[in-house]
Amino acid sequence: TAMFNHSNIHIPVRVDRLIRLFLVTPDMHRVHHSVVIPETNSNYGFAFPWWDRIFGTYQDQPAQGHHAMTIGLSQFRDIKKQTPIQLLIMPFAGDPGKVPINRR
Repeated sequence: TAMFNHSNIHIPVRVDRLIRLFLVTPDMHRVHHSVVIPETNSNYGFAFPWWDRIFGTYQDQPAQGHHAMTIGLSQFRDIKKQTPIQLLIMPFAGDPGKVPINRR
């Protein structure tokens, strides 16, 4: 399901609304990657959407819409660092001590 959730395939809105009753769709999961904290803290489901509905973390659409929303971590938005080679190097580059981790 990871390939489906993270794909950028276009599913017509009417079809998406039907599918997301049974499976997490790319549009549904994409909201989770938003930089807007309430949106980031939503749509955790990976395969089945009912968990988010049960636990109150379901969000239908991002506030700015899918085309206008900003996704991802700020330190990884530089387009020059998104080449295939840079993406392969990324896990091994940088100081791991500078990675923000939310310790609770």
